[in-house]
Amino acid sequence: MTATVTSRPLGSRRLFGELDRDSLRHLGPNWFAAVMGTGIVGNAAATLPWQLPGLRDAALVVWGVAACFLIGLSGAYAAHLIRFPEDARAHRHHPVMSQFFGAPPMALMTVGAGTLLLGKDLIGLGAAVAVDWVLWSVGTVLGLLTAFTIPYRMFTRHKIDRDAAFGGWLMPVVPPMVSAAMGALLVPHTPAGQPRLTMIIACVAMFGLSLIAALVTITMIWSRLVHFGVSQGGMVPTLWIVLGPLGQSVTAAGLIANAAPSALPDLYTKGLTVFSVIFGIVVWGFAMLWLALAVAVTYRAHRAGELEFNLTWWGFTFPLGTCVTGSAVLFTHTRAYLFAWVAVALFALLAGAWAVVVAKTLRGLSSGVLLTPSPAPAH
Repeated sequence: MTATVTSRPLGSRRLFGELDRDSLRHLGPNWFAAVMGTGIVGNAAATLPWQLPGLRDAALVVWGVAACFLIGLSGAYAAHLIRFPEDARAHRHHPVMSQFFGAPPMALMTVGAGTLLLGKDLIGLGAAVAVDWVLWSVGTVLGLLTAFTIPYRMFTRHKIDRDAAFGGWLMPVVPPMVSAAMGALLVPHTPAGQPRLTMIIACVAMFGLSLIAALVTITMIWSRLVHFGVSQGGMVPTLWIVLGPLGQSVTAAGLIANAAPSALPDLYTKGLTVFSVIFGIVVWGFAMLWLALAVAVTYRAHRAGELEFNLTWWGFTFPLGTCVTGSAVLFTHTRAYLFAWVAVALFALLAGAWAVVVAKTLRGLSSGVLLTPSPAPAH
């Protein structure tokens, strides 16, 4: 997910062939959104209320693809940082590209959670827990740094226009919410006593950190849309990013409530369960409104011929996946079939969107179109 890009074709290349100097030079943190979008498909499939035959096996394959992509992309990005420090520095200072430094930590934690949910079928529970701990820890540290650093730069260094707010502004502040949700899965695997208590308290604190920052940002995005209208077609997919903190907060609240009995007294466990349901339903309702608005705006841009493919299209995947997991966790707490049916329907939409975006990304990589992007202004 990134701003609209202009590119020049570089001719046919093999997907996993050696990247040329220019290709590696322009590699940005926005590419990690592809790992997020792929990983969430497997994770969402694993949490669906109703499991079809073969679905878990398919989800395991998708997790494997996301894990391989994470490894390869991390190596390529490390090479980018070493070989082209001036370009990496330019990304950090760019008012649009810098927002997507939230993608790498979320990619790490998404694959880590998939390892615990799915990868354990291949490597065993003990190894899966160890891998998840590493990915969650690194992702959490990077996510907290991003949640502080990027807003600080916006406050003190960037000159922000009144109509600049867009969905990408949420990327730096969402990682702690992902940490809260994925960390809740690790609470039962944390040593009992103070370590486990500290872990769940940290998850609740990161939930609050991200939630309030996201709500402030969503308000600015709503205001921008009302006063200045929808951005150019290439930025329309970033509207879907708003679903990310909404769906992930519902997921996090539910998973924290699930983990509470192993870490907290009964009074707080019951309180967190009640909170997860009331909060979850309220936020889920707004998420469905935003989803409807995002679909309508996207369809309008498509009808107008403005929706040309670029990496922002990965914004159709991960945020939608969080709505699947949020609906699924609400079903586990309420047993209301409404949430189960919505989870299944949204997963079908997610799978279709992911397939389309993957196909277009592979085509763009094969032709070289996506390998030399030049960030353009958001508007």
